[in-house]
Amino acid sequence: MGTTKIKRYSESFKRQVVREYEEGANAHYLKQKYGIGGSTTIKHWVQKYGKEGFRTEQVLICSPEDQPTFQQMEQRIKELEGALVEAVLDVRMFEAIVDAASKHFNTHLKKAFGNRS
Repeated sequence: MGTTKIKRYSESFKRQVVREYEEGANAHYLKQKYGIGGSTTIKHWVQKYGKEGFRTEQVLICSPEDQPTFQQMEQRIKELEGALVEAVLDVRMFEAIVDAASKHFNTHLKKAFGNRS
């Protein structure tokens, strides 16, 4: 019959791990780096000793050079608005074509969605 050895960590060690975590290190990486047991040990330490709590989502960090400028975002918005206008016009044109073809061939060409027989 085996015995389970419980590791005890000093408060200073816990605070060091939490500090590294808050500086951006991954909890899984820290667990492996220091040989910390338990799946939620670091999470509990961060909740107890941390400034902001445990991260549950990933944070994307990019440099200021990688971020689009305000002018670039405005330009992109204008491009997308123009594309939307074109798409709406295309839809209206195709609807008019279908209506004209329906009248010409004396049949109903539009499909009625949701009415399945």
